[in-house]
Amino acid sequence: MERMIIFFALSFCSSMVLAAPSRRAVKYRQIFKTIEELGPTVKDKDVELLHTPENPMEGCLDTAVTCFKEGTLKLQPVNSQANATFAKAIRVISKFTFRGPGKCEFSCESYEKKTPKEFLKSFANLIKKV
Repeated sequence: MERMIIFFALSFCSSMVLAAPSRRAVKYRQIFKTIEELGPTVKDKDVELLHTPENPMEGCLDTAVTCFKEGTLKLQPVNSQANATFAKAIRVISKFTFRGPGKCEFSCESYEKKTPKEFLKSFANLIKKV
């Protein structure tokens, strides 16, 4: 009887481990959530337009992520009240790393410039795709 209980407990625990999301998936979900939280706190008027990669090719995903990371450093908070949330989100995004296969021929400057809100929307779409 005891062996049966131990067997069921082990099988239950192992099925829970298999069902748990991967570390990478959790990290991407956190980045996506951070980008969504950053959206309302970003100044969108009278600011510098940012190079915005849209639909990058498969081998260029790491370059696109690098462009987005560099672009987020140029974002500005909408007001001083949003500054704490803004700073935390920028810190989380700046630590994000992505390694893609292959090398890309495109640079950040080759992408079209867009407003910060469109920039963040494209970044969120890229994270969803990855």
